[in-house]
Amino acid sequence: MLWVGVDVGGTFTDAVVYDDEAKQIAYAKAPSTPSDPTKGVIDAVEGLGTAFEDMGRFVHGITIGTNAILQHKGARVWLLVTEGFRDVLEIARTNRAVLYNIKTLKTPPIVPRSRSVEVRERLIYDGSVRVPLDEAGLRESVRALPIAEDDAVAVCFLHSYAHPDHERRAVEIVREECPGVTVCCSSEVLAQFREYERFNTTALNAYIGPLMDRYLDALQSRLAGKGYRGEVFIMTSNGGVSTAERARRLPISTVLSGPAGGVAATVHLGGMTGLEDLITCDMGGTSTDVCLIESLQVPVTNEQFIAGYANRTPQIEINAVGAGGGSIAWLDAGDILMVGPHSAGAEPGPACYGQGGTEPTVTDANLVLNRLSPDTRLAGRIALDKAKSVEAMQPIMQQLNLNEYQLSEGVIRIAVARMVSAIKQISIAKGFDPRDFALCAYGGAGPMHAAFIAEELEIPRLVVPLGPGNFAAFGSLISDIRQDYVLTRTIQTRGAKFEEIDKTFQEIEKEGRANLEGEGVDGPSIYTRRSLGMRYLGQSWELEVDLPEGTDSVAAIEAAFEDIHDRRFGHKSGGASEIVNFRVAAIGRVDKPTLPAWTVQGPLSDAEVAQREVYFDGSFMETPVYDRLKLPLETEIHGPAIIDESGSTTIVPPGWRAHVLGFGDLFLERR
Repeated sequence: MLWVGVDVGGTFTDAVVYDDEAKQIAYAKAPSTPSDPTKGVIDAVEGLGTAFEDMGRFVHGITIGTNAILQHKGARVWLLVTEGFRDVLEIARTNRAVLYNIKTLKTPPIVPRSRSVEVRERLIYDGSVRVPLDEAGLRESVRALPIAEDDAVAVCFLHSYAHPDHERRAVEIVREECPGVTVCCSSEVLAQFREYERFNTTALNAYIGPLMDRYLDALQSRLAGKGYRGEVFIMTSNGGVSTAERARRLPISTVLSGPAGGVAATVHLGGMTGLEDLITCDMGGTSTDVCLIESLQVPVTNEQFIAGYANRTPQIEINAVGAGGGSIAWLDAGDILMVGPHSAGAEPGPACYGQGGTEPTVTDANLVLNRLSPDTRLAGRIALDKAKSVEAMQPIMQQLNLNEYQLSEGVIRIAVARMVSAIKQISIAKGFDPRDFALCAYGGAGPMHAAFIAEELEIPRLVVPLGPGNFAAFGSLISDIRQDYVLTRTIQTRGAKFEEIDKTFQEIEKEGRANLEGEGVDGPSIYTRRSLGMRYLGQSWELEVDLPEGTDSVAAIEAAFEDIHDRRFGHKSGGASEIVNFRVAAIGRVDKPTLPAWTVQGPLSDAEVAQREVYFDGSFMETPVYDRLKLPLETEIHGPAIIDESGSTTIVPPGWRAHVLGFGDLFLERR
């Protein structure tokens, strides 16, 4: 059986296929097609040379929802709210986005006040009904709204996390009055307290719902037309995968779909190499995504924003920065050289692609410095033109009085500085020393810049997986099926009985297991993970506390909370604490690929394919170029060196050395 994973990036769509009988893996890339992403997906799969009818599993990392939110191209959303709460999204939180600017404006709500409709009903915080749902009034209001076929409706009632019946009935009424329109409710999307965050997350879910529906319809239709008869699985932001049908209902769970695959693959790689503490560096064409992994545990957060909008669905704690291969170099008003966040993307792409791009990018800079070869054909199709790169740099070169090599090195240093800053935010700012971690570099451009990032952070070692340009797509193949659940229930730990806490967890776990089994997951392969949202009495915001398997006392829960508080804030008070949210991850294990051992033997000279003058630190250096697929097992390569493979290039700078590990991974360290 063939397993296929696909990841859609801003510039390229990556695909990987694993043959579970031959224990072989293959990779392919195709240019992304923003106007119709399904075309890029099909092109990438066809590049694998795989017959669609032979595919037994198809897992897909997508950016449809992410791009729609970032580009403000989602559906028109109507919001049904409890009477008196029409302005929740408008008010949002009272903090200023820019602290010292009294004129700063908040991000406009995803649903304007004019499309927010009040419904007569009211629940109290404990779920008891104060005002019953006015069904007749709701029907009348819905009939009066100019809801179009491509619109979406979000139902968000006060305290519905404690009593969802009003919301569920409202959804039924909307579907009866507006058949075919996308409808969702907050008790299904995010069953926890805090009205603004719950309302906004639900509104985002509705905002991208129709777009996700159309995309999945088109993708499933094209795959079926090519002969694929299996189910489509979608990578989700929590690091797991879900069925396409669940992704239709909860598209907001896919906004970090692509980067999540790379993190999952990094954990898998860490288990194989013995590197348990890792920082990921996924540098693609548009952005770089970084994530800190401690003891091979993926950090999941519920405190993220996207384009200024609160999104409280569980997602891997990934920090993204607009620094990728396609990031554009430009001058600000003070003639200061800047790089990103704007990107040339897939269309037209960097100037060297020869597809109409006229602005210099990070890829152009690497080409000018000979770190990329003009003979390289990206995705096997796109030839690189150094003359066009230099031509695109001319305006900045003249303004700053620099030659093309000085400018190119400056562009790369600025891009590296932005990535270093992103890593500091997830490490130093949270009490971690990056020198205690190994850097895992992947993505098409990650291995080109990883050593320079490591130098700035004094990280002594890094690892580059085999097929780094397709690593996120590979991650989708090894990710388990996962569903996350949350329930708001406040319990003070002092005086609480563990049995009461355990009973609440068991109720949620029972629902999670039943839902996974309903999607075809075998019962014995299902397991659960528990966590709590906790805070000291009197605090307004909680910390997420993962509970190790076997936790069996309130004292152990309190100790785990205090350890997290001490790590995050540098102190613990020993005061009374309380639980506010119960969280359960229900996970269904899937079979994992068995990667073949690296067996290449012979002298290193057999892998050398060229010698090239490459620019490092202000001068050109004679540099050997190696074919990665020919590198002998356990061999060492001393920098400067360039290691080429399909989809990516690894730079080994002067002062570094690379070592070939047992599965073909590269281990780099400073000499």
